[in-house]
Amino acid sequence: MMMTHPSAARASAPPAARTPKSQIADDMAMIRAASELTRDLVQPNARLYWTDFLVSAFVGYAGVVAAIFAPSTGWMLAAALVAVLALYRAGLFIHEITHIRKNSLPGFRLVWNMLIGVPLLIPSFMYEGIHSLHHNRTKYGTVEDPEYLPLALMKPWTVPLFVVAALFAPLALVLRYAVLTPLSFLIPPLRKLVMQRYSGLIINPLFRRRPPEGEFRRQWAWQEGGAWAWSTLLVAAGVLGWVPLRALLIFGGIAAASILLNQIRTLVAHLWENDGAELTVTAQFLDSVNVPPPGLLPELWAPVGLRYHALHHLLPGLPYHALPEAHRRLQAALPADSQYHKANYRSLPKLVMNLVAGSAKGAAV
Repeated sequence: MMMTHPSAARASAPPAARTPKSQIADDMAMIRAASELTRDLVQPNARLYWTDFLVSAFVGYAGVVAAIFAPSTGWMLAAALVAVLALYRAGLFIHEITHIRKNSLPGFRLVWNMLIGVPLLIPSFMYEGIHSLHHNRTKYGTVEDPEYLPLALMKPWTVPLFVVAALFAPLALVLRYAVLTPLSFLIPPLRKLVMQRYSGLIINPLFRRRPPEGEFRRQWAWQEGGAWAWSTLLVAAGVLGWVPLRALLIFGGIAAASILLNQIRTLVAHLWENDGAELTVTAQFLDSVNVPPPGLLPELWAPVGLRYHALHHLLPGLPYHALPEAHRRLQAALPADSQYHKANYRSLPKLVMNLVAGSAKGAAV
């Protein structure tokens, strides 16, 4: 696959010696251009949001049903693949929920939680109030960032462990809601532990979450209550035989595969090269990844605009459907030596290989 800009091809092959991220100054020309060229793209298209999400959810659950009732293993795997990709796409709208203005899409958060958040045990409270810290200029890449680990600077075995851990997420989520939720209300110290450490979609084990306040506390309460009820129902259905074990295993396998796919996407969303220092906006941008066209596969493994993850860090308020146009404008407007082109990469395998090679090199030092 070829890149859309000549300088982007150079970005896919990391230089022999990288400038430490903490020493990268802001590219003010890029930042100004990003702001000025995208002012007309900030309004979310409600019809597109609703259509994209609802179709993805419908196709996903139809795929689950088809996989359960498939007449053969081949058909079951084909239907499960469709379900994984569709539910994965529908699930990633949780990212948009954290960024869109509160009144831009009335009812979207509620419906998303009812159709995806609660059934898949990833209610939006686990991401809201968490992801915003990842975009905080003074917290990104530091110990206060719940979504950052310096994977490129850690031992090589941390990369495969990071991915494999996702396979156990469905069981961990059932334990979190069916067991720890009711117990935590009976044991106050456990409640504190659950809220601090097991109530967020985080990857930084040192992060501790603060208790919710105001309206968000009420959102948290009903979402957690719904997840508790649903997880308890799933456990009862399996133990009492209300639902065939095969159906529960297929559903769980599809959920695990969706989470695994997201974990792999997360693995290549950043270069993970920051050692905990505070970074400039440009440094954060360059520690993040765009995988722009012409490649088509990123639309499957990084949907809902996440193939433009670096651009998203530059313009976090831009709706997902506006990111392709914003990228085209910036590619055309900025000169070849702009920092913007250095965040564009070719493919997922190349990014994974770079990350593994970087961690191996760091471990050898």
